[in-house]
Amino acid sequence: MNPRHPLRSPLTVLDVVLTGLTGSIEVPPRWTPGADQLTAAHELLDAFGLAGKAQDRWPTLSQGERGRVLIARALIAGPRLLLLDEPSTGLDVAAREQLLEAIDGLDVTHPGTASVLVTHHLEELPTTTTHALLLAGGRVVAAGPVADVVTSRNVSMAFDHPIDVERRDGRWSARARRLTGRRLQAAGA
Repeated sequence: MNPRHPLRSPLTVLDVVLTGLTGSIEVPPRWTPGADQLTAAHELLDAFGLAGKAQDRWPTLSQGERGRVLIARALIAGPRLLLLDEPSTGLDVAAREQLLEAIDGLDVTHPGTASVLVTHHLEELPTTTTHALLLAGGRVVAAGPVADVVTSRNVSMAFDHPIDVERRDGRWSARARRLTGRRLQAAGA
């Protein structure tokens, strides 16, 4: 799923989802989806809270709506793996939460589909995250079960800055630790 989907024409939301079946950006000439494909597309739009948007044009959608449409587009082909590269970039907090709810829902709606989500922000990790990999400078800082990896110590090492990590109700948050005067001098501030 590419949040910067390079669509050039004003396709409908339904058509954008259907292009996931053809692996194309635009609807191929002389291609017509079958009834079962249309049903699947409508079911995905409904699952992502977009049932009423099926005939809306792509350029009129908010960034958050586009993200959910693109997840539906990716899923219509029945993939075993869904790759999400910073899917909530540019979203406001409400749109981010709607997108994360949609991703969390994949655990139920598409249990056979694994997902990999790349992010720089811990609060963007879905509650269904089971494993994590922290990278810094192209090297692995920590990898394994999410609770073992996403810790204050590991995140601080990855970002080379003191970070306090907290998990509440299945969601993560991170805050920079306040530096004391002596630690500020040592940090070069």
